[in-house]
Amino acid sequence: MCGNAASGYLCNRHKDKLAARLRELPTLYREVIECLVPRRTGWGDIVASHAAAGPRSPINEDVIDTVNWARATEVIHSWRADVRRVRWPHREGTPPARLDDDCRWLAQELDWIVMQYPAAGDLAREVAELNSAVRSVVGDPEPRPQRIGYCVALVGEGIVCGAVISRMPGETRLTCGWCGTVYGPEDYLTLRHFQPDAA
Repeated sequence: MCGNAASGYLCNRHKDKLAARLRELPTLYREVIECLVPRRTGWGDIVASHAAAGPRSPINEDVIDTVNWARATEVIHSWRADVRRVRWPHREGTPPARLDDDCRWLAQELDWIVMQYPAAGDLAREVAELNSAVRSVVGDPEPRPQRIGYCVALVGEGIVCGAVISRMPGETRLTCGWCGTVYGPEDYLTLRHFQPDAA
């Protein structure tokens, strides 16, 4: 998926993200139910010029268009069926589709998926898309990495690494994804001091 996998089809970072998203997905979709109550205004409400306008829908149809539990269940179940087909071709059928069960099953099979399943990157991307869509509705976007600057570690005689260093909100230890140098809070001033002016 990112080209950083030492072996298998996903690096550890993407494996961990996929595992977390599979754990969160059923809970997030349950939270969507609370968002089905229609808003009073917004998203292009039609304003009638006279009182003959019909009744409002009892649910917020915009949410249904954006996030659909049945679609998420279908997508995750199709991944479970495909992983099962590839891993155990001699077994017949899969259990009925249930989002909670299918997410839990995929999370339990993640070690095999990462090492043996060629479509692991596509699975990770599709789960990320479902996660992003549902989070946009419940108002809880995933935290994004914050760019800190450039790695200032020497990787050779007079050669500075220069890779971009990022961190997730709340992380205190920074690790260069290129050379592996770890910067703790005690290194922040040194790191800042040696940044190029453009940074």
